[in-house]
Amino acid sequence: MRRSHLTTVSLLVALALTACTNAKDVLEPSAITPPAASAQPAPATQGSAAATVPAPPPSTAAPASTTAGAPAASPVTSAQAAAILSKTRLQIAPIVGASVDAATPLTAELQTRAKQRGITLAGSQDQTATHVLKGYFSTMTEGKDTTVIYVWDVYDPSGNRLHRINGQMKAPSTGSGGSAADSWKSVSPATMQAIADQTIDQFTAFLSGKAG
Repeated sequence: MRRSHLTTVSLLVALALTACTNAKDVLEPSAITPPAASAQPAPATQGSAAATVPAPPPSTAAPASTTAGAPAASPVTSAQAAAILSKTRLQIAPIVGASVDAATPLTAELQTRAKQRGITLAGSQDQTATHVLKGYFSTMTEGKDTTVIYVWDVYDPSGNRLHRINGQMKAPSTGSGGSAADSWKSVSPATMQAIADQTIDQFTAFLSGKAG
């Protein structure tokens, strides 16, 4: 009788252990965890890549405009040059360095050439002069040749120098040399007249904006 009771108790204990084992299996976290959501990744939101790294827009740059650089100034026309010269009133200051005999044909030719170029001459006391021309002369004799060296400064009425004209001209010497005063005697009027023509021509070019 006692053995039968022990057997019954043993069976009950075994059943209880079995029940506990089944409950543990049911409560295992892995048993209630749903399938991983990352098994199928969610599709990317449409347009998200473009928002992060925008594509460069198509080029809309216009061709280089021809007005990017201002065109070079047009050369002064003959009519414009004539208008400039007609408004010029030139005053010729006394010549420095040349003898009276050499300066006389020079001054006369300056006046003649200026009128030919359409330039009005102003007297020494004229307050309406727009330009003043001052000349400085010297000579250099080598053997039988005498070279006339000249410098002209162009001033405005306020005394500001605007331009300089310089040069030299060689003329055959007819004298025997000696002092500077003697060298002027060997310079012919034609040489001084040629210097006057060149001077007015260069002054005209300066007024016309063509001087180098």
